[in-house]
Amino acid sequence: MSTSQGSHRAGRRPATPPVPVHDQPTQEAVLLPPQGSRAEARRAARRRKARSGPAEGLRRIVPQALVVAFLAGGTSAFVANDKAIRLSVDGVPRTLHTFADDVDELLADQGLAVGSHDIVAPAPGADLASGDEVVVRYGRPVALTLDGQRRQVWTTARTVDAALRQLGVRAEGAYLSVSRSAPISRGGLALDVRTERTVTLLADGRERTLRTNAATVREAVEEAGITLSGQDTTSVPPGSFPRDGQTITVLRITGTQEIREEPIPFAVERTRDPGLFAGTEVVERQGVQGVRRVTFSLRTVNGVRQKPRKTGEEVVREPVSQKVKVGTRPLPTSVAGADGLDWGALAACESGGRPNAVDPSGTYGGLYQFDPGTWRSLGGSGVAQNATASEQTYRAKKLYVQRGASPWPHCGRRLHR
Repeated sequence: MSTSQGSHRAGRRPATPPVPVHDQPTQEAVLLPPQGSRAEARRAARRRKARSGPAEGLRRIVPQALVVAFLAGGTSAFVANDKAIRLSVDGVPRTLHTFADDVDELLADQGLAVGSHDIVAPAPGADLASGDEVVVRYGRPVALTLDGQRRQVWTTARTVDAALRQLGVRAEGAYLSVSRSAPISRGGLALDVRTERTVTLLADGRERTLRTNAATVREAVEEAGITLSGQDTTSVPPGSFPRDGQTITVLRITGTQEIREEPIPFAVERTRDPGLFAGTEVVERQGVQGVRRVTFSLRTVNGVRQKPRKTGEEVVREPVSQKVKVGTRPLPTSVAGADGLDWGALAACESGGRPNAVDPSGTYGGLYQFDPGTWRSLGGSGVAQNATASEQTYRAKKLYVQRGASPWPHCGRRLHR
């Protein structure tokens, strides 16, 4: 029996063992059934799928959802920071996209530098939003000469005409050194403007009122049809700038020249001489006057004769100086035969005792009323009233010795009191 049972077990296929399934967080370990048990393997696979299906699907969906959410959020932020801005630089507009938060950032991103003479609107630093417009206008230097007055100005205008309007310059009827339509570059330009002015011209008894943008008075006169000839001129310098409301008189001038000869006084050279008494002068060489020739301009302005005006001179003959010896020897006070007389009483009678007295006719002078001829015959110089009292008395004593009291017919008797 045992033998038959053992043979029976040896002839039967053993029962199929169970298939172990090990679940892990990240992978599955599966022991495949023998080849003869494929149906069981399929059933085991279905059981594993039923047990792990929801968890496995969730593990796969969550990472994908996170990626989608991140991409969606980044796209929203990107779209929100991008701004469409209209930028106009010196009148040339363009639309651009930028992430700049304010005007400063936008200008920096675009490489636009602005200075104190430039205009930026909105102002630098202003916040930006999509759809905003930013305007940049660069300043341009203009060397402006307006009615003869020069100054440096700045303008953001791009043409001469626009600059004149911006600067408030009245250009109707004005002279412009460049065309009104001329462009103004960033480097600027020089501009000469002469506005139209009203001037009044008085000429030849007529009055003319003129609207002009002339640069000089001479040009305004010519515009009025007035001719200047010869020495004719105007009441203001012909080359000056004619001002608005100015009255200008035309001066008709005729002129001649006159030549006159004038004396040149000679100098007097005085030399001290100890051999001559003090107060005595002797002319050693007589002086000679020189001669100069003077030219005068004689003008008549609008029929009125003007004061002669000296225009030149030349020396025809040089003067010759006069040489005079002046005595320095002390003058004696004593004259024999005349010292004991009352000279004080005579002087009081003749001149009131005044050494510089002169009679009403101007002929006699001094204490004793000498006439010039008598004074010089006694050795005196000049006239008696210019000499000292002691010299006058000395020479009066000499005269007395020569002629007695006869030179003083009315007062001579007082010498003997």
